[in-house]
Amino acid sequence: MRLFVTGTDTGVGKTLVAAALLHKCRERGWMAVGMKPVAAGCDDVDALIAAGNLALERHLVNPYFFDAAIAPHIAAEEAGVVIDLAHIADCYRQLSASAEAVIVEGAGGFLVPLGADRNSGDLARLLAVPLVLVVGMRLGCINHALLTQEAIKSRGLTLAGWVANRVTPGMERFEANLAALRQRLAAPLLGVVPFLDSPDPVAAADYLMLPEEAL
Repeated sequence: MRLFVTGTDTGVGKTLVAAALLHKCRERGWMAVGMKPVAAGCDDVDALIAAGNLALERHLVNPYFFDAAIAPHIAAEEAGVVIDLAHIADCYRQLSASAEAVIVEGAGGFLVPLGADRNSGDLARLLAVPLVLVVGMRLGCINHALLTQEAIKSRGLTLAGWVANRVTPGMERFEANLAALRQRLAAPLLGVVPFLDSPDPVAAADYLMLPEEAL
């Protein structure tokens, strides 16, 4: 199982879903590891490590970490660091050699810049693994989801499934928005994660399927 988790925006629950997918893999009895290639000012890495069941070197799980909670390309520039996609791919290959399941979590949205001439979409294309799109269910999510789908397809990548995450508990016309997305996204719905007062990957896993289960 190899998946790249991306999102319609930042703050839509990619880490929650990625960690929940790791728990689903562990339920299968697989040795599973999460990867956060680029992290900026967040504890996503710790959450992914906790959700997996392999103790691998942190520099492989998270090749690039920046303290400032800002766009990764800006954080890298301020730190005097060039994010090397080939280095990330090498770390990914090393993780893959040890694990039956690798869940990679992207930074921000699908096209967030990682440098002057590269973005998260370029990284996904380099790794060449199927994608899971996390849709933060709030006003504007349909447009964001469809644009992301187009960007994924234009790079020749596979959208293996998508997750509706209720980041706004009181979203108006939630069911109508969900129906519109189901009609327009050319991939199976892997689950609807309800709004959780305390986001818990184990609890979220109860609402998800792995892509192969949804086919």
